Amino acid sequence: MISLVLYTTLGCHLCTQVEALLTALANQDVALERIEISENDELIERYGRYIPVVVDSQGSQLAQGFEIERLAGWLRERGWLDEHALAALVEEALESPPKDAYQRNGRRFLG
Repeated sequence: MISLVLYTTLGCHLCTQVEALLTALANQDVALERIEISENDELIERYGRYIPVVVDSQGSQLAQGFEIERLAGWLRERGWLDEHALAALVEEALESPPKDAYQRNGRRFLG
C-alpha cells in the first residue's frame, strides 16, 4: 500500500481530481492522509498557492500534481505507476475530447 499525504482545502476541485488520478494510476492501493490547510496560517502560507500537494513517506513533494503527465512521472520515479492504466487513460482522453470544445484561429475553447 502506498501511503501519501495530500495538502488540500475544502472545495478544491483540483484536489479531488488528484485523488481520482492517484487511484486510477497507482499500481497498488493508495492510503491518503488529507491535511486541511485552511485551519493553519503556516500551512496556508506554505501550500496555499500550490495545492494540491502530494507528499510521499520520504518527504518528496509534488505540487499542483493534477496534470496527468506530471503525476505519472512522479509515480513512475517511485515504482508506483501502472503503465497500462496510464495508457488507457491517455487513449480515453484522446478519443473523447471535452464536450462543447471548439477551435478558432489555432486556439482551443470550451463552450
